[in-house]
Amino acid sequence: MLFLAGNTAGADWKFKGKVGKDITVQEGYETARQVGLIMLAKVRAALGSLDRVKRIVKLMSLVNSTPDFTEQHLVTNGASQLIAEVFGDRGAHARSAFGVAQIPMGACVEIELIAELE
Repeated sequence: MLFLAGNTAGADWKFKGKVGKDITVQEGYETARQVGLIMLAKVRAALGSLDRVKRIVKLMSLVNSTPDFTEQHLVTNGASQLIAEVFGDRGAHARSAFGVAQIPMGACVEIELIAELE
């Protein structure tokens, strides 16, 4: 198993703040996709190849959002859909998407990933 925790789009990423106030659902989606790209790069660096991934088990997404925002799942789709594009059936995963009051460095999305390895 491979566990990646605390992944954000990085301190220099263009979208920061709360989804539903400072940024749109689409901008949150793009951010989640960027986080997905960063996670894939980390997996590849750790394993030498994405081919060693047997399947993606789970994503947990934290979305920095306003108290009345209820579309965290749409933001998280940015990462989930990327995983599906890259891994096909091996990318079908369980997922949780939570709204939170704050994420370090003003990030709007933070994602954890669990992968099963060959």
